[in-house]
Amino acid sequence: MRAAEEKGFGAGGRSHPGLHPSQQLFLCPLPVFGPLGHAAGGRLCVCLRHPKPPPPRPTPREKGEPIMKQPLDRTLYTRAIFRGNRLCFVIALLFTCAGTLWNLIVSYLLGYILDIMTTGNLAQLAHTTLFCLGLSAVIFLSQLALYRAKTRFIHRGLAQYKDLAFSHLSQKSIRAFSQENTGRYLSALTNDTNSIEENYLNQSFLMVSQVLLFFGSLGMMLWYSWKLALATILLSLIPIAVTLATGGKLAAREKKVSEENESYVSMLKDLLSGFSVIKSFKAEDQVRSRFAQANAWLEHIKARRRWLYFLISAMSTCLSFLVQFGIFLFGAYLAIQGEITPGTVLIMVNLCGLLLSPIQTVPQYWAARKAALALMDKLAELTAQNQQESGVSIPATLSQAITLDHVSFGYEPDKPILQDLTAQFQAGKTYAIVGGSGSGKSTLLHLLMGASGAYTGSIAIDGTELRDVDAHSLYDLMSLMGQDVFLFDDTIRNNLTMFRSFPEEEVAQAVERSGLSQLLQMRGEDYRCGENGVNLSGGEGQRISIARCLLRRTPVLLLDEATAALDNATAAAVTQSILDLTGTTRIVVTHRLEPQLMAQYDEILVMRDGRIQEQGSFSALMDRKGYFYSLFTLAQPT
Repeated sequence: MRAAEEKGFGAGGRSHPGLHPSQQLFLCPLPVFGPLGHAAGGRLCVCLRHPKPPPPRPTPREKGEPIMKQPLDRTLYTRAIFRGNRLCFVIALLFTCAGTLWNLIVSYLLGYILDIMTTGNLAQLAHTTLFCLGLSAVIFLSQLALYRAKTRFIHRGLAQYKDLAFSHLSQKSIRAFSQENTGRYLSALTNDTNSIEENYLNQSFLMVSQVLLFFGSLGMMLWYSWKLALATILLSLIPIAVTLATGGKLAAREKKVSEENESYVSMLKDLLSGFSVIKSFKAEDQVRSRFAQANAWLEHIKARRRWLYFLISAMSTCLSFLVQFGIFLFGAYLAIQGEITPGTVLIMVNLCGLLLSPIQTVPQYWAARKAALALMDKLAELTAQNQQESGVSIPATLSQAITLDHVSFGYEPDKPILQDLTAQFQAGKTYAIVGGSGSGKSTLLHLLMGASGAYTGSIAIDGTELRDVDAHSLYDLMSLMGQDVFLFDDTIRNNLTMFRSFPEEEVAQAVERSGLSQLLQMRGEDYRCGENGVNLSGGEGQRISIARCLLRRTPVLLLDEATAALDNATAAAVTQSILDLTGTTRIVVTHRLEPQLMAQYDEILVMRDGRIQEQGSFSALMDRKGYFYSLFTLAQPT
C-alpha cells in the first residue's frame, strides 16, 4: 500500500489516492479548500511523491569478547548532515515559510473574490484576476527554488551522513567486526538511510510548514471572527487527542519493521552468497521455503504497520469531517445573524481546513521523525561497538623475535584449539608450520595478527605483550594472507594495490614474484575481476592476493596456505620467491612438503591436536623419524 493510502492526511482529512499529503499543489473551484501541499476532496492536484521504504533489526550479538563503547551518539550524525550545508537548509526553510504565506493569501483571495461577486464590480474583478496571475507566477518560482534548495540539502546531507557512518565502520577493529552480522550494516546504510531521508530530512520542512500554517490560520481566524476561531480550537482538541494517543504506537511499529527488515536482509545476503552451494546440494526447495517464510513474516509486520497507519488516518478523517461540518454550520449561523459576510464564511471554512491539516499531520510527522532518530541511535550504537584498539605503539620492524610462552586458546572454554604452545620466531628467519587438518595452524596465525586477546600464556613481540599492542602499529608490522582470497569488483591493478599508489618497480617486482606476469600480459591490469573475483580462476585470484601481500613489504609476513589453489610448478616458484625474500620474517602454513623447499626453512613446527608435536630443521625432523616423517612420507607421490 502506498504511503498516501497509509496516511490519508489532508484538508478535511482526505488525500488524493496515491499522493503524499506533503507534496500537492491545488487550484480549487469548490467551497472547501486545502493548503498548498495538502489534499482535499474535489481538487485538481499536481504532485511529487517520494516512496517511503521500510527499515531493519539488530540480531543477537554472537559470542565473543566484551566490546568497548566509544562516546558516539546520533549528535555526530545530525551534525554531519548539516556540516557545510546550513545555507541550503536556511534557503529551503525560507521558501517553506513562503509556501505557508501563499496558502494564507490564497485563502484571503477566495473570500475576497466571493465578496466581489456579491457587489458586481467588474473592474475590481479584472484587477484581482491580474493579481492572481502574478501570484501564480511567484508561487511557481518559489516552489522551484524550494525544490532546488531542499534537494541539494538532502543530497549533500545524506552523502555526508553515509560517509561518516562508513568512516566509523572502517575504524572498527577486526575483532569487533568479525563478531557482527554484516547484514546489520547493509540495512543501516540502505533501508534505514531511505527512512531517515523521508521521515527526518524531508518531514522536518513539512513540520515547520505545518506549524506555521497552524498559527497563521489561527491568527487570521481570530482577526475575522473570534467566536468562530474559538469554536474551531475547541472542536480541534478531539483529533489532537486521538493522534497524540496513537503516535507512540506508530513509532514502535516502525522500529519493529526496521528490526525485521534487517533480519531479512541478512538472510537474503546469506542465500545469495551461498548460491553455488545451494545448487550443488540441490537445496532449492528448502531455500525457497526458508525465503518464503522470512518474506511472509516481514510483510506481516509491515502490514501491521500499514493497518495502524490506516486506523489513525480513518479516525483523523472522520473526526476532521465532523469538525469541518461543525465550523461550516456555525459560520452559516453567524452569517445569517449578519456578524460576518459570505466571503468571510468561505475564508473561515478554508482556514479551518488549513488549521486542521497540521493537527492531523504534525503528530504523525513527529512520530515518524522519532522513528528516524531511533534509526540514527541504532547506527551510532552499532558503530560505537568496538574492541579496544589503543595500546602500546611498537616500531614497524622486528629486531629480536616473536615469542610464544605456554599459549592456549579456544573459542569455548571447554574446547581448546591451541594448547600450551611455546616457540620463538626470530627476526629475518623463515618458518614452516605443518600438521593435519584441524591441528590449529590457521588459528595460530590469526592469534599472531591480534584477532583475539582471549588466550592464556604470553605472546610477545620484541618483549611487548601482544594484548597491549596498538592494532594499527601491529598491522604496520605484519600482514596475513589467508586461505580465503577476497577480490573487489574492480581492476586487477586496484585489487593488487588496494587503491593506493606504489612505485612501478615495486608493483612489477610483486607481480613477478607472485607469478602474475602471464595474467597481466593476457588481460591487462585494467581487467575487472568481477564480484569477489568471479571473472578469474581460483589460482589467478590467489596470485593477486600473494602479490598484494608482497607489495606491502611488512617486516613480518604470515601466509596461510597461500599457494593452495596453484598448480605444483607455480606454487613451487611462488614459494621459492617468498623464501628468497631478505629482511623479512616469514611464517608459512603449508601442506606442500616438497623436500627441496622444506630444506630451506630455518625451522619447521609440526602441530598435532593443537600442540607443537615436533620442531626443528628439515634434516633433524627426518632423522628423528617421528610424526613429521610420517606426514612427509604420506605426502610424497607414489
